[in-house]
Amino acid sequence: MNKTFLHFLMLISLSGYAQSSLFGKILDENNQTLSGATVIVSKDTTGTILAYGISNGEGDFKVNLHTEVDSLFLKISYIGYRTWQQRIQNKDQRLEIALSPSSEALKEVLVESKIIDHRGDTISYSVSAFKDQKDRVIADVLKKMPGIEILPGGQIEYQGEPIQKYYIEGLDLLEGRYSLANNNISADDVSKVQILENHQPVKLLDSLEFSERASLNIKLKKNVTVSGSAELGAGSSPLLWKSKVTPMLFTKQNQAIVTYQANNTGSDVSREIRDFSIADFGREEFNSSKSDWLSIRQLAEPPFSQERWLDNNVHLGSANYLIRLKKDVDLKTNISYLNDAQQQIGNTQTRFFTPTDTIDLLERTNNDLFINSLQSKFILEKNTDDDYLKNELEINGFWDSQRGNIGTGNSQIRQRLSNPFSVIRNKLRLLKPVGKQLVTFRSNTGYTEANQNLQVQPGQFEARLNNEDNSAEMQQNIEASTFFSDNTAGFTKKIKEVTVSPEVGVSVKNQSLGSELSIFDNNEDEVLGGDFQNNLDFLSSRFYATSRFVYKKDNWNIRLTTPVNYRSFAIEDATLNEAQDLNHLTFEPNFYIKNKFSAFWETSLSANLSNDFGDMNQVYFGFILNNYRNLQNYNSPLPENFSQNYSWQLRFRNPLKSLFANLSYSFGRTKRNLLYSNQIGQNAATIFEAVAQENYANSHRLNIKGSKYFSKLNTTLSLGSSYSISNREQLLNGNLADVENQNLGFKLDLESEITDWLSASYTGNFSFLQTRFEARNFDEIRTQQHELDLFFYLADNQYFSVDSEYYFNNISEENRNNYFLNVSYQYTFKDSGIDLEASWNNVLNTDEFVRVSNTDFAYVQSTYRLRPSQVLVSLKFSF
Repeated sequence: MNKTFLHFLMLISLSGYAQSSLFGKILDENNQTLSGATVIVSKDTTGTILAYGISNGEGDFKVNLHTEVDSLFLKISYIGYRTWQQRIQNKDQRLEIALSPSSEALKEVLVESKIIDHRGDTISYSVSAFKDQKDRVIADVLKKMPGIEILPGGQIEYQGEPIQKYYIEGLDLLEGRYSLANNNISADDVSKVQILENHQPVKLLDSLEFSERASLNIKLKKNVTVSGSAELGAGSSPLLWKSKVTPMLFTKQNQAIVTYQANNTGSDVSREIRDFSIADFGREEFNSSKSDWLSIRQLAEPPFSQERWLDNNVHLGSANYLIRLKKDVDLKTNISYLNDAQQQIGNTQTRFFTPTDTIDLLERTNNDLFINSLQSKFILEKNTDDDYLKNELEINGFWDSQRGNIGTGNSQIRQRLSNPFSVIRNKLRLLKPVGKQLVTFRSNTGYTEANQNLQVQPGQFEARLNNEDNSAEMQQNIEASTFFSDNTAGFTKKIKEVTVSPEVGVSVKNQSLGSELSIFDNNEDEVLGGDFQNNLDFLSSRFYATSRFVYKKDNWNIRLTTPVNYRSFAIEDATLNEAQDLNHLTFEPNFYIKNKFSAFWETSLSANLSNDFGDMNQVYFGFILNNYRNLQNYNSPLPENFSQNYSWQLRFRNPLKSLFANLSYSFGRTKRNLLYSNQIGQNAATIFEAVAQENYANSHRLNIKGSKYFSKLNTTLSLGSSYSISNREQLLNGNLADVENQNLGFKLDLESEITDWLSASYTGNFSFLQTRFEARNFDEIRTQQHELDLFFYLADNQYFSVDSEYYFNNISEENRNNYFLNVSYQYTFKDSGIDLEASWNNVLNTDEFVRVSNTDFAYVQSTYRLRPSQVLVSLKFSF
């Protein structure tokens, strides 16, 4: 990014506004203080509001301004008193204003409750204002609230950024797995949804360190809520069934959500236990998520509801319990078990573009996937104004297996995969005041293990592995483990307006990898040696010293982090006699600044430099068969990526007008020491290797989003657009080429209660993808997605709905246009509150869907077999 553009962005964020402060007291005719008087500052009597405030219980008010105008128009109003208004100078000043009673007769007025209320950093949405007859759980209502978005996977965003915490009555029961609450808490039990802007979860740091993220809090109608929901359903064809029971308890001392869910209707209940936690400190160098070294070839998932295509048989049990041991001390347990069997049937047509040729591959796929996992967390948290302690123990086990058949022309390839994975991790964070400073300690220690096996029949890569002779079977075995520990100590001290937090730490990661590739032929087993084995030991350590400087005053938030890292790597493969040693000193500063320059507008700017070094899965010297047509190794130096990242964001939100919008731009540039090479054969079998050669990758991204609630129309409208462009160098069949991708997207969402008997929901997506490979332009991929749901309320206890969807892509020779239609009817028995629902899914009996995408050098067209037309009848009730 050139210096001129950087200076331009800094000028936008740091442009010099004259800053002034108006403060004082508001009194009545008897010199008694008035609480709740409204203070509005504008340029003139008809100008835009520059700032506003409300007097507190002592009648005091304070309004901060950032404007260069010489004079201001001040207006103060209070019910039952004459409005006071006057032009004043734009300077720091204290005012004492006495209001006089109004003797005017008031006209008849209609008092309405606020739909969106704004107090300080808390925005409260009235659930009853957004809820209609069809809404059952709080997630149904959240998606209608302007500024809030629920992504397809269940993650919640506010103003385009993921939320930090999901509280229920101020308690964090689920620790990031909040879809379980979102999809089960009855909307009738909730009074408000609160967005806590700039929320600092650690009370002890509230006055020391700011947070730029928002959290969400669910306010219930009752102090003690014992509730739950249950559902039973059956249908055809084939024989369909579903069951669900979810008891819940919410009190001031205890919270619990327990659920059992099972179905074969295509509903992916595993989404309810997805973890959307955001790291509460620093950059995580240890990932406890499941890691797979090996895989079978799978179909790309269609971009719509899984109930249309997922052929499953799933069981989920989850128990989540929080007990408040004493004030601000919580003990939490989260345990979930998932058992799921899935089938995938379809085909994938891939066209590879090389500098000298075009290679086509058709794969007809029939896969069976078996998912078996147990995930658990045990958390002790003390969060007071004087102390903070959080210890989190996580134990997860995965026992997955997969099998699949792929037809490629005249050959049938069978695959079997066993990919178990286990992890145990303990995280500790402690903050304790000692004298006039705050002592901090962090520890993150964990261990993972993976013993995986892939079998492929018949064997592939005969030219490379078996002297041009076909083998009956190939078998790849992997044994991998990782031990990680990161420990940090420091202190935090406030010096005037700046909070200083120096800390020192050390982290160690010890990884090992053992692998061997075998071929079977004529009942003989041959373990390939040499380049097809790994016996790797990877030891990395980091010693670091970090200083964090935080400035927070009025409407300015500034943070500068200056980590200095000394990294050491020792890599050795005893079998292949390969070794690498590397020591590096790096400086990776991170800068963030935010300015709220009016009551409704704020802007932020961030910049950081980072050095990323490869992990064990990017440094191994022997080949590994990752899947039946991909043989891969990294017989090269340790990857070193030096990145520069810059971003700018502009936000607007006016809760009084129910209007939210944000604009963001980001730029990234990465310098890499390795270039990755793909050697694609005529049968599309690919050999992947790394080559030591300096190269660069660049990316630009622009996003804009806006949402508005029109109260008179009972309608929420959301608009969004994104544009990205990226380019990098690629080695393909020995030829160096520049690859560029451009992606332009538009999105429109509409939620509307048109009349008392009709409501509608519409979502539209348009996408344009263009790839350039050296001098060759791939055909532009254009896709459209439209979904329209209509709800007809036949009475106050029954409704009929029609759900229609349309998908289009310009690449497919067949099935460019895909249509879907669902209809359902729901009747509520008033006395018992039981819902009887009858649904007919895929009325048009659309049997397959075509999805088009691309990679750096290929088009991929996936055809997925869909679930047939089916009818399901279910009973739902709350208790």
